[in-house]
Amino acid sequence: MILLRHGESEFNVVYSATGQDPGIRDPRLTERGHEQAREAAVTLAGQGVTRALASPFTRTLETAAALGLPTTIEAAVRERGAFACDVGTPASALMVDWPDHDFSHLDECWWREDRESEAEVRVRADRFRRLARAWPDHHALVVVSHWGFILALTGRSVKNCEMVIYDPHAAKSKA
Repeated sequence: MILLRHGESEFNVVYSATGQDPGIRDPRLTERGHEQAREAAVTLAGQGVTRALASPFTRTLETAAALGLPTTIEAAVRERGAFACDVGTPASALMVDWPDHDFSHLDECWWREDRESEAEVRVRADRFRRLARAWPDHHALVVVSHWGFILALTGRSVKNCEMVIYDPHAAKSKA
């Protein structure tokens, strides 16, 4: 499978410049983030990817939309609850904003309302790894996720729209 961090978000721009949480909840992609997502779609073309799995945050939904693949929403690949950007949009609002996606399996508040420790994110990543091992098409899947989740899963810090080839059966990821 391919792990893909979402494109640059409004939060990323301010946080990168100041090192301060700007208080932007569930931020959208910037124009640069949309461009990164379109470039990722071009890179993924011809890679044998047939579907996407995306976190319910707006920035990952927008990134996944650019890929043009059937997309399943999965809260397990969400970002670590640590900043304002990690406060999501309620499932009922997502259903209105993204009518082509199924959010019915999500709790109304599907994100962590408290700070999630690094150890808790690693436990969530391990659960995801075990589930992904059973998917017969994991080799044809792109997972649109976040910096903290990808770090917990692979040990790699990734930039916006950076891709990591990941085998859920292996102990480590491949660059």
